[in-house]
Amino acid sequence: MATPVSQGGRRLRLAPSLLSADFAALGDAIRAAEAAGADAFHLDVMDGHFVPNISFGPALVAAVRARTKRPLDVHLMIEDPLRYVEAFRKAGADTLVFHIEARSDPMVVIREGHRLGAAVGAAIRPDTPLSAVEPLFDHLDQVLVMSVHPGFSGQKFIPDVLPKVRAARERLDAAGSVADISIDGGVTEETAVDAAAAGATFFVCGNSAFVGGDISENLRRLRASVERGAARAVR
Repeated sequence: MATPVSQGGRRLRLAPSLLSADFAALGDAIRAAEAAGADAFHLDVMDGHFVPNISFGPALVAAVRARTKRPLDVHLMIEDPLRYVEAFRKAGADTLVFHIEARSDPMVVIREGHRLGAAVGAAIRPDTPLSAVEPLFDHLDQVLVMSVHPGFSGQKFIPDVLPKVRAARERLDAAGSVADISIDGGVTEETAVDAAAAGATFFVCGNSAFVGGDISENLRRLRASVERGAARAVR
């Protein structure tokens, strides 16, 4: 399946979130999503401290890495991301996304991730202002705007984050940055249109990809929504 192109020549990518897949048949879910044209896979790492839930560790990332050549976007929802950057990179992470609200020094995390050969992103919660991450724009490969409160799948999209997406797009464009703007949480056929119109380029899709219906049809509809939103943005 061809990957669509957004305004400014940026690729628009869908990254199914494996937190929403059937863990008992994870390999099947990965193969089905690949066949349906998934551009990457998103893995949520939760430590039970930064967020109240506990999820994946490096062993799971390594198992996924062994089953796909698609890029792995690893979202570190943990208190001390610097401590685990190397472990997740060695497990197969292509992009390491840490939270600006975490305990580790952001620039040290970025430098370490890049030293290890990974792309690096910084995430902000829905109630964190864009100004908290803006000083790092020149050093980032991805800016992740959370559209739900991190910690659990299945939450509803928070539309109040869309002005942050627009502002981030404007400021990154003005700086000539090629960094992705990722949106994560409650991304559906309906909300993907608005997120793409606001300037998002990387769409984490959980329940909308894996829960209910055929994965191929789910991703086809999501991609069509992203394309509609991107077309609206360039008019």
